[in-house]
Amino acid sequence: MQRRTFLSLVVAASAALATVAQAAAGNVDVYKGAECGCCDKWVQHMRDDGFVVRVNVVPDTAAYRAKAGIPLALGACHTAFVGGYAVEGHVPPVDIKRLLAQRPAALALVVPGMPQTSPGMDRPHGEAWDVLLLAADGSTKVFSSYAAK
Repeated sequence: MQRRTFLSLVVAASAALATVAQAAAGNVDVYKGAECGCCDKWVQHMRDDGFVVRVNVVPDTAAYRAKAGIPLALGACHTAFVGGYAVEGHVPPVDIKRLLAQRPAALALVVPGMPQTSPGMDRPHGEAWDVLLLAADGSTKVFSSYAAK
């Protein structure tokens, strides 16, 4: 085999492996209640942004929050898992992509409650809100901030 052909195959294989790794990191498992329409809208935002999403309808999402180590005070209406992290509530896809790119030492991204202008709620006006990075010790820090509209 010629050296040029070999190098072309190595480059192609590397690119293919990188694509597979990115796709695996972008697979999202969502746990939500049957009647939650805003969860369905958030899922659509995720899909529109290129994520592969599997929706799991469950009678109670609290067990999934607990499994992820998310305190009740930081809870929202759905819990998701992606790339080794939990995602609680209406976290924008752009923040999840940043999380997966930066890979900080953390448990989750959380948006407590249901901010009216967050993805899935989609209201034109609402209060300012933050996306929080949740550490293993339970502490949080602001990951992203969204202004009032």
